[in-house]
Amino acid sequence: MESLMAYVVGIMFTAAFYMMLRRSIVKLVIGLMMLSNAANLLIFVVAGMTRGAPPLIPDGASGPVGIVADPLPQALILTAIVIAFGVLAFAVVLIRRAYEVVGTDDLDQMKDTDT
Repeated sequence: MESLMAYVVGIMFTAAFYMMLRRSIVKLVIGLMMLSNAANLLIFVVAGMTRGAPPLIPDGASGPVGIVADPLPQALILTAIVIAFGVLAFAVVLIRRAYEVVGTDDLDQMKDTDT
């Protein structure tokens, strides 16, 4: 299962870079979000895909009993999702404003407006 997920991560990174190389600024932002999701999936896969109980220590024990899930990758991914959502919201507002000013979403035509 982990080798399949490694292929999925590679395909997502490839698609993200392809989208980021397009001329449309909307496709650039879609590629940026795909890159963020691919990085989150990479962290998830590298941490190990084991199903386990929550990492709670029972009374009187020195450590968790049995197989437990690692909470650190989950916390990192959750933080990354929140940050990516903030970046997406900012990018959407920025794209909307740039489209209002320039009238296009083509990055090459946006370069022509520089003075």
